Amino acid sequence: MSKQSLSISTRLPLAAILFSVAPSLLPAQTAATNPEVQALREEVSELKARLAGLESRLEAFSLTTPAPANPVVAATPPAGPVAQASPEPAPVAEPTTPNPAPFAFGDFTWMNGQSRQKSQPLSNSFATVNLYLDTYYGYSFNHPKDDTIVGSGAVGRNTEWQINNATIGLDTNYKNVIGKITLQAGNQIAVTQDLDGTVNRGRNLTTANNKYIGEAVAGYHFDELDGINVEAGYFYSYIGLESYLLAENWNYNRSFLSDMTPFYFSGARIQFFPTNKIKIEPWVMNGWQSYGKWNKNSSVGLSNYWRPREYLGFVANFYYGTDTKDQPGRKRFHHDDSVLVRYYNHPESALISKMAFSLNSHYGAQWGGVNPFPGRKEYMLGSSFANRIWFDRDHLAWSFRAEAVTNPGRYLALPPTPTGFLPTGDQYDLKLWDLTSTFDVMPTDFLAFRFEFISRHSDVPYFAGPGGTTSPDGWQGTPGTFVPDLVKHENRLTFAINWRM
Repeated sequence: MSKQSLSISTRLPLAAILFSVAPSLLPAQTAATNPEVQALREEVSELKARLAGLESRLEAFSLTTPAPANPVVAATPPAGPVAQASPEPAPVAEPTTPNPAPFAFGDFTWMNGQSRQKSQPLSNSFATVNLYLDTYYGYSFNHPKDDTIVGSGAVGRNTEWQINNATIGLDTNYKNVIGKITLQAGNQIAVTQDLDGTVNRGRNLTTANNKYIGEAVAGYHFDELDGINVEAGYFYSYIGLESYLLAENWNYNRSFLSDMTPFYFSGARIQFFPTNKIKIEPWVMNGWQSYGKWNKNSSVGLSNYWRPREYLGFVANFYYGTDTKDQPGRKRFHHDDSVLVRYYNHPESALISKMAFSLNSHYGAQWGGVNPFPGRKEYMLGSSFANRIWFDRDHLAWSFRAEAVTNPGRYLALPPTPTGFLPTGDQYDLKLWDLTSTFDVMPTDFLAFRFEFISRHSDVPYFAGPGGTTSPDGWQGTPGTFVPDLVKHENRLTFAINWRM
């Protein structure tokens, strides 16, 4: 409040007192002279004038001063600081975040049969380009004269540099539409797709028109659960732990078990991801590694993956179909299961950076129809154990594998000669086992130099001997009496370069 307002508030009561007292004083001054009364009256008049001026000024002051919005209430100041109360914000809807991609919660590049790339440099929001080159040099201590290695789905030539597999692919998932195509060329086609006999059933189907397509997929992704994919086309096989692409495996030569399983399928599948740690994948297919069907009915399959932790994975796969020519009543069942464990992980260590193992086991059987071995069951049973140790921040690795398999019906074994096995006293027999040691030098995630020694053994002649398996001189079409030279043991060296981007 200003000094002027204080003066007005003090003088108003004084003026009121004077006015109330003045009338009582005048009659009491009987002895006063007329000049004194006149002077007193003039003073009263002056006071009245001044009072009127003060009232007019006070009225003008009250009109120009705004009234407070709220009455001020005096309060005792608090003992300490009090936080200012802020208006409560309006509730904001929480932003919705998409579900994480399946198995994206961890790094699974250590797993046997999986790509070891941690990044995709040729990728954008629309598509990913995949480039792959696998080249090798094989050396068999049996020295087959035709330079042909048999009984292997990975290495087919001896003492030669060969392109095993070269692919270029494009993957896209644009607005939930799935598309994938991978074109392939190389030696591996000769020991996989060229063996498909279903193309000889009827017409309008040939291996030549299909074998250069590694994968061709079209489908749609549904944003349900943690994802649902519906796809159809050509796929790499889901059976067997080890991959069709050798660069993804801990050992360059696949195990016998994986070589006896399909490398590709023609069909349709649905991938269910109940969580980002589980995949359930039912299939409908033409048959067991075939472009066509052996009989009227299609085959069915089921693939299951569970990765509860980054260091642990489980796989269980199933197959059921009819895959014997002209025998729709002969059924085939196959099952494989695997466990993968990373039991040591120090990726920045200059010494040992990782250690892991995988155990892959298979059981399969055929029954019904015409049994080529009357009174005997036709089945396959085996296990493959592999252990891998990484060194120098994952730039070096050593893998060791041991396996054993029995397949007395020989129905899944790769034929050692163009006409199959050599005739012996008992065709109901095949036991195989091997030891494999692989050393990898990996400057980056995209390149690996691989050195491997493999020692393979069989209880019947199964591997190419010095005489080879082609002709007397090793060249196709050379006439003359010839019996393929098969032996029970084979030691082999392989040097390979795997590049992938």
